[in-house]
Order: sequence, then structure tokens, then C-alpha cells
Amino acid sequence: MIKAIIDIGTNTFNLLIANNFDSEIKVLYSTKRAVALGMGGITQGIITQSAIERALIALHEFDKIISGYNVDQVRLIATSAVREASNANEFINRIKEELGREVEVIDGREEAQLIYKGVMLCHEVKEPLMIMDIGGGSTEFIQVNAEGIESLASFKVGVSRLYQTFPCSDPFSKKDVDTIERFLNDNTSRFFRDKSIEVLIGSSGTFETFYELIYGKPFPKSNQSVGIDVDPFLESLDALIFSSQKERDQNDFIIPIRKKMAPFAAVKTRWVIRQLQVKKVFISPYSLKEGAML
Repeated sequence: MIKAIIDIGTNTFNLLIANNFDSEIKVLYSTKRAVALGMGGITQGIITQSAIERALIALHEFDKIISGYNVDQVRLIATSAVREASNANEFINRIKEELGREVEVIDGREEAQLIYKGVMLCHEVKEPLMIMDIGGGSTEFIQVNAEGIESLASFKVGVSRLYQTFPCSDPFSKKDVDTIERFLNDNTSRFFRDKSIEVLIGSSGTFETFYELIYGKPFPKSNQSVGIDVDPFLESLDALIFSSQKERDQNDFIIPIRKKMAPFAAVKTRWVIRQLQVKKVFISPYSLKEGAML
């Protein structure tokens, strides 16, 4: 069966068209668009009109792409920005009116479970690990052992939310970093308390950018997770945290929507690594959209 999944994220919309064979997928087409659905409204719990228009442009474009394939099923899955918006119904109704498609709005736990399913397609669990998915509105954490999910959580600490909540200097000062880390601690610390997990898996998106900054080349196209030693990874995060906007603007490995928010993602990732005492990092090319295929 050929399926199309549209992941309506807070920052990025992802389109995946694939052939689904039981517990495997064969990717036929994949692309993304930087929509910034949560920009200007996520901290107020709304989707702005300009964001709705950007979203519809991207969805119309995706619809044209889908029409070129013999697709049996199309799923539109919305996450943090939509599930928290007081005008979510207006947005969903516009999609129904213009494209004739329904939108599934999933909660944070459902989102985490789909991320887990996607990551497990490309990574064999040999030891306890933590999956981390950096979103624009929320960030999901899934603690995994050989038997499956041990615990999971979704926190409202996404990079778009952090960017719109904390006006930081350029580049970040130590005070800026301390403020963000206190926020992370206040909003997630109970989940990390007494946890020591040596393996962290970052699911696609921002983690692929981290890889490209370390190695100076595109993230490999693969259906397997890619390992990175933690020391160079931390060095790269430190450099990104204290980089200037000008430096990021000149870096072709950082896509435009991440150029402003990348230091927030780096602070958060470094904080998690320290909380868990991580010794090894993997990056998964698969995430929510691949999990939704199953």
C-alpha cells in the first residue's frame, strides 16, 4: 500500500510518500517546507493568520506532489502548534475546505509513540537508550530498553517556544544559557531525576544539522542510524551555542528556519546529555512520519 504522511509541525512541514510492507517501508519521495506555523503565536496559544496562509501554500504544494503518485491513503498529522491553538478549528476547517482533507491532531504521548516507532525502524536496541525529538513547540523523550518503551514524555520546551519566550543577546551570553537551562530544569527535571542513560538517539531534523556542522558534509541518506562520539558532538554544540547570527547566516549547513533557533536547540541538547551522562550519540534518519507509516 502506498501512503502519504504529512507531518504538520510547529516549524517544519514534512511530506513522506512510501510503500508500506507490514513492518517495513520503501521511501518513494520525501521533502520538507519551513512553514514556521508557531511563529508569532505559540506563546499566546494561537496560529496567526499569516502562519495559516503559509501553511496552506505548503499543503497545496504537497497535494500536487501527492497527485503524481498512486497513493492509497493520505494522513495529515498535526502536533504542538495545532493542539495548543485556541483557533485550531479555524485552521483545520480551512484545510478541509481547500484540500478536502481531514487533520489528525495528536497529543504529546501519541507523538512520542510515533517517533519511537519511526526510530525503531532504523536502530537495533542493544542497550538502554533515550530518544530525543526536538520540535518547534514541544520536545519528546522516549526511554527504551530491549523490551520496548520504559517511559515517555512530551514537554513544552520546543525551540520556537524558547526563541519566542527568551530574548537573548547575539551571541548568547552565559546568563542567557543559564536562564534557558533553568527553564528546562523547572519544566522537565522530574523526568530526568535519577536517570543515567549512556546512549542518546536524536531523531532526524535538528540532529541531522548537528551532524552536518560536525563533519562539514550532508547527513548520509540511509535507513540506519548514524553514530557520533560524544566529545566532538559536545564541542560542536558549544560552538553553536555561542555562535553569532552572522556566522549562522553564512553557514550553508544550517537551513534558514534553524539559523535563529539553533543555539536554543544546542543548549537543550547539551543539557540533556549532561543530565543523562550520555557517552554515545546516534542520529536517526527516521522519526514521526515514518512511524505513522506503520
